[in-house]
Amino acid sequence: MGTATALSAAAYSRILGANDRVQIGFIGYGLIGRQHVSDFKKQADADLMALCEVYRPRLEEGLAALGSPGAKGYSDFRRMFENKDLQGVVISTPDHWHALQTILACAAGKDVYVEKPLTVFVREGRWMVKAARKHNRMVAVGTQRRTGKSVAEARKIVASGRLGKIHSIRMGSVRNIMPGFGRAPVANPPPELDYEMWLGPAPRRPYTGHRSLYHFRWFWDYSGGQMTNLAAHHMDQMHWVMQVKAPSTVYSSGGRFCVQDDGETPDTQDALFTYPGFTALYSIREANGRADAGMRGIQFFGDKGTLALGGNYEIEPESLGDPVNRIPRFLGHPAGGPVYTDRRPAPQGEPEKGGPSGPEDTMALNARNWLDSIKSRQLPFCELEEGHRVATATHLANISLRLGRSVRWDPDKEEILGDREASAMLERPYRKPWDGILKSLNL
Repeated sequence: MGTATALSAAAYSRILGANDRVQIGFIGYGLIGRQHVSDFKKQADADLMALCEVYRPRLEEGLAALGSPGAKGYSDFRRMFENKDLQGVVISTPDHWHALQTILACAAGKDVYVEKPLTVFVREGRWMVKAARKHNRMVAVGTQRRTGKSVAEARKIVASGRLGKIHSIRMGSVRNIMPGFGRAPVANPPPELDYEMWLGPAPRRPYTGHRSLYHFRWFWDYSGGQMTNLAAHHMDQMHWVMQVKAPSTVYSSGGRFCVQDDGETPDTQDALFTYPGFTALYSIREANGRADAGMRGIQFFGDKGTLALGGNYEIEPESLGDPVNRIPRFLGHPAGGPVYTDRRPAPQGEPEKGGPSGPEDTMALNARNWLDSIKSRQLPFCELEEGHRVATATHLANISLRLGRSVRWDPDKEEILGDREASAMLERPYRKPWDGILKSLNL
């Protein structure tokens, strides 16, 4: 542990005091925010002392759910950050708020648990990492599925060479939501909603019922659709198992082909990522829920076997023999053609199934790990730098989809190569006054 980190740990020991408790505030009380409140209530050393929400009915409901006498409610997260009693904040706001709220929380001396999708454009992630390092903050990302026991086993299996050379990986998320969620008309925001604060750094648009609360995630202003929302989980697991940090080339195609509503992000999308020595394909279907063999969690294909990773894992070995015997026979080859042999295929290992004996609450495990990191000043398991790398890959897929061509990525310089139009999509301006607030932080 370095000197600065050791001092920080000592300082936190004094702040936490003899009872070793952590004072937590929550920003956003939607579907996931509500779950986080429930999960942190299970942690014996967490005091749930504050909630910020721009929709008044949710603020009232969330404060009641905290179950903490004296818990404070806020409609502006900046006022929450002025509360010196809070050591950490849990951010479960719409995606377009994640980066700036994390950055400002770090600057205010708060540790952060931030939900995925981590960002809405690539550059935000690097700003977040800079802020966390500058202020020595512990920032965990809500890509909690990597905490599962089967993921740890998968990493060991791949590293052992039992599957041979991993050359391709298949992932996906499928469901059928036809005909969609309908079309919400332009209207005045409800008086209980601070729509201006809800929009924050995102472009100003007329209010509709879908441009707020849950359905925001189908609009490019606020999210990247299912590619950033759900693919982030599988991509994070894949990155960790394969011990890689970035693709070199990404190509994606698709569109909103079937769903009949006012959403913008794709209901059908395939993205092909090229990594050193293997490819990874992610498929999204919103108009057909059939989960075929290639869509069961993550499939790791090696020349000696296949690993299927979900809540549990399963290994199916390959049978290898004489390659000549795999050549089609038809009527047999004329003179000079391949000569078949009697060598019989042999299995390359034994089938295996494994995983936890019961259900795993990976969200609670991630919460526990973050609380421990606050106390130890050791980086959390689902750490910000790795979360940024995963988010980058999903953003590159969406850039490719929207431009209709592949993009080449330099993971060290974090730049798109040879494509000015694509490079311009790595960043987009914040709306006033949030652009000036970001600039003042000198990241």
